Amino acid sequence: MQKRKLGNDGLAVSALGLGCMGMSFSYAPIPEKREMISLIRSAVENGVTFFDTAEVYGPYTNEELVGEALHPFRGQVIIATKFGYQLNPDGSPGWVRQNSRPEHIKKALEGSLKRLRVDAIELFYQHRVDPEVPIEDVAGAVKDLIQEGKVKHFGLSEVAAKTIRRAHAVQPVTAVQSEYSLWYRDSEKEVLPTLEQLGIGLVPFSPLGKGFLTGKIDVTTTFDGSDFRNTIPRFAPEARKANQAMVDLLTEIAGRKRATPAQVALAWLLAQSPWIVPIPGTTKLNRLKENIGAADIELTKDDLQEIENASSKITIHGARYPEHIERLTDHS
Repeated sequence: MQKRKLGNDGLAVSALGLGCMGMSFSYAPIPEKREMISLIRSAVENGVTFFDTAEVYGPYTNEELVGEALHPFRGQVIIATKFGYQLNPDGSPGWVRQNSRPEHIKKALEGSLKRLRVDAIELFYQHRVDPEVPIEDVAGAVKDLIQEGKVKHFGLSEVAAKTIRRAHAVQPVTAVQSEYSLWYRDSEKEVLPTLEQLGIGLVPFSPLGKGFLTGKIDVTTTFDGSDFRNTIPRFAPEARKANQAMVDLLTEIAGRKRATPAQVALAWLLAQSPWIVPIPGTTKLNRLKENIGAADIELTKDDLQEIENASSKITIHGARYPEHIERLTDHS
């Protein structure tokens, strides 16, 4: 698989990464750990070098999974993880509050290093902006960790353009992780122009709309009782029915390209800029190979214009998150 560079400091990763959250968190039923270790290693064998996790996924269990799976490939892969939450002291799912105080960042780092079995974190994101801690203090804390050799690159997640600029002035930001896909394009307004100007990479999470853009979910689909999509307004049956129009568009293009809707959705993202690296997640080997195949799908200028013209006429129904989750996103 071709490589892409995130940021001006030259962090080279595969054009498509692998989001590992769903392997132990959020998407029920949770698969067997050994199966997911095998899946992650299959990703490496198929050219993926960029893997995404976070301490809050589980909590902790996803980092442990990724650390065990990728330990044989140390030096060959890039692992990104995230800090920013005060987790429940008993290790139960969820968190007590946001916490990006410098002393907590350093404590979180030590735990991530141990679970991931590495000497340094390649890409260390603030998971969500902490309204109680100035972003300059966060950037300064990560800068200290970079100088100590424990972190190599600084990242931010779900962050506004003004915040990116403030952080970047203290410690250059290598990548910003934000939701971005054909059914959520808010980043195009201010974030993407800011990233281009400052030389920062974009890592879109949920590039397949939490599975919806694959075309495998429709109004009749039911989710496991603990699957968090049950709480998302965009996945309510009436919203799914309305949002099918976007899948229909992808399916039409895919038919001409001898591809799948998921591959077209990912190829569209890759075509937007050479510094965009999507991280689709999956727990199935056939889906992993399907997603990787998107890197070989070429969308022409006419294809992209057709998608733009058609998608601009489609209104996506339903909020992307419940209100209490959306409040965590930095909209400053």
